[in-house]
Amino acid sequence: MKNISDAPFLKEICSATSNMYRLGWDERNGGNISYMLNENEVAEYLDLDKVIRTIPTGFEAKELIGRIFIVTGTGKYFKNVEKDPENNLGIIRIAKDGATAELLWGYNDGGQFTSELPAHLMSHISRLSVDSENRVVMHCHPDYTLAMTQIHEMEERALTRTLWKQMTESIVVFPDGIGVLPWMVCGTNEIGKATAEKMKKHRLVIWTLHGIYGAGKDLDETFGLIETVEKAAKQYMLTAHLPKLNTITDENLVALAKRFNLDYRKDYLDI
Repeated sequence: MKNISDAPFLKEICSATSNMYRLGWDERNGGNISYMLNENEVAEYLDLDKVIRTIPTGFEAKELIGRIFIVTGTGKYFKNVEKDPENNLGIIRIAKDGATAELLWGYNDGGQFTSELPAHLMSHISRLSVDSENRVVMHCHPDYTLAMTQIHEMEERALTRTLWKQMTESIVVFPDGIGVLPWMVCGTNEIGKATAEKMKKHRLVIWTLHGIYGAGKDLDETFGLIETVEKAAKQYMLTAHLPKLNTITDENLVALAKRFNLDYRKDYLDI
């Protein structure tokens, strides 16, 4: 059996959480990540027949029975993940009842997965239904994205158009646009269901006055999606109070879509 400290998936999530904390996206114990792992890869590092303990998930995810995830812990600080992964992360498998997690590794101090795991599982189900390669759900609180929710109309078409027009890369990176939810109480199945519904059409969902959910095929892609939205939101917040002398037009966006062969939201343009 290989040493799990050398597992690429463990190194990847440690790097991601450190970067997210460094960028200020995950203050204190804010934010959470769930990363679906390949069973054969995990079996190189763990005895999959050895279940440390079981934990109710608070949601019946029958579509994910047998799936294995590495998940950030509840109440844990992203800044501590890299130096102590076994306390701050856990590897779980969704049990045969769909509503229980079998702990295979981690949460060494007796803790458990993020309180938003039900929302993550719901989003995983939604994303897998449209893209079988989506394996990551990432939630965080980027500064400029949050600030933008205070002053910009929180309507999907309007918000997406604004972000697309901030910099050339925006429509290239998220041509499917941004899903938007009004402020809701976090950590509930209600917000999880609402997010999962948006995830059927979007890889990015903004929670007004709270943060953002992103989904992708790996940690790099998902991080990059959120990073691009945050960069565009920063450009908006830095210039929103100033007169606009230059802007990316709808014609420019069409030209970009043709150049990169994008499957984009054509109904979001005025041409």
